[in-house]
Amino acid sequence: MAADEAERRSGINWKNGKRRKHMDKIQMAKGKLARGPLPAMFNSEQYRQVEAFHQTLKQYAPTPLINLSKLAEKLGIQAILVKDESHRFGLNAFKALGASYAVHRYLEQHPHTQPVFVTTTDGNHGKGVAWAALQVGCRSEIFMPKGTVASRVQAIEALGNAKVTVTEWGYDDTVRWTRDYAQRNGYVLVQDTVLEDYHEIPQNIVLGYTTMIREVVQQIEEQALAKPTHVFLQAGVGSMAGGVLGWLADTLKAEMPVASIIEATDSACVFASCPQGKLVSKAGITPTIMAGLNCGEVNPDLFPVLRDYAAFYFACADEVTEAGMRQYADPLAGDTAIVAGESGAVGLGLLLSLCQDRQYEAMKQALGLDEHSVVLLLNTEGATDPDDYRRVVGRDPQTVGQ
Repeated sequence: MAADEAERRSGINWKNGKRRKHMDKIQMAKGKLARGPLPAMFNSEQYRQVEAFHQTLKQYAPTPLINLSKLAEKLGIQAILVKDESHRFGLNAFKALGASYAVHRYLEQHPHTQPVFVTTTDGNHGKGVAWAALQVGCRSEIFMPKGTVASRVQAIEALGNAKVTVTEWGYDDTVRWTRDYAQRNGYVLVQDTVLEDYHEIPQNIVLGYTTMIREVVQQIEEQALAKPTHVFLQAGVGSMAGGVLGWLADTLKAEMPVASIIEATDSACVFASCPQGKLVSKAGITPTIMAGLNCGEVNPDLFPVLRDYAAFYFACADEVTEAGMRQYADPLAGDTAIVAGESGAVGLGLLLSLCQDRQYEAMKQALGLDEHSVVLLLNTEGATDPDDYRRVVGRDPQTVGQ
């Protein structure tokens, strides 16, 4: 079916580079693929230093790369590969990769100090900072936005070295308040987004995230799997997505897969910014179960990467990730069950809609998803909100796979 015919049947309009349906659960925008210069931090020597550091951690082990071959067959594509970060360091999320490397580099530059590390978080990043501080015998203070669920507070407090405060503001305003708090008290801010005169620590966090994609490439070679043709990357401020995308662009160059950035609809700042070529704020208190993606301002240092190297941008409603959570938990016979949280499952939920719902046929064709496609997904978190997981999936996360 021709693209214009698919567009007519889907009822989706193209305007200002965006293909969207009013009041729909999925919106899509096209990237410009300008492929401009990458930030200087993306280079092999930096990746080598990150790899060497992570391998010094006694808890370090590559997380699983899972091949959902039966689901891929059902969806009419060649393969679905899932990097399952719910196993990372026993913390249920990938974020400690970045926090640990940033804390390490700070202490390298400031030896014989024992600072207090502070940050703002929707949950996983703060737990990563608290854990990284604990590994080096330091204390941490963690600030969380209004609406944070109790389980995410308790998961950080359980580490034993962190004071956690839930504020009355949204994520982006809490970030700015936390920076002022750190400056007033002489503490060290470990934030994964750039602020005025604050670049080095966020860049080290981003570099820490590249361990995920390095492991993926190694595991694909070790398991003799087909190389990904497509990769779906979740974004809050865009630091993880930009870090993985930058690594792919620098390392694979013209052979990098088609990259799509996925966000929660009401806080989709990358979706709003990149097609326009300028930063657009979506800051505020926005309702979504995808807490880890509920950030309304793009990391400015990663904006050029997200703008120039992503092929597509998606804004998704909560029901999209809910479908992904359920599919991961109840796989087809022969596939591995995966516990995926709200921010971790949206990539699979999107893929299900693109491949199964004729309403999104035009989007599927635009991405070039077909029987030759190998899709890489990142399950960035496990069940970080057990109550909501039970609501969505219908059972305890501990019972998945049993």
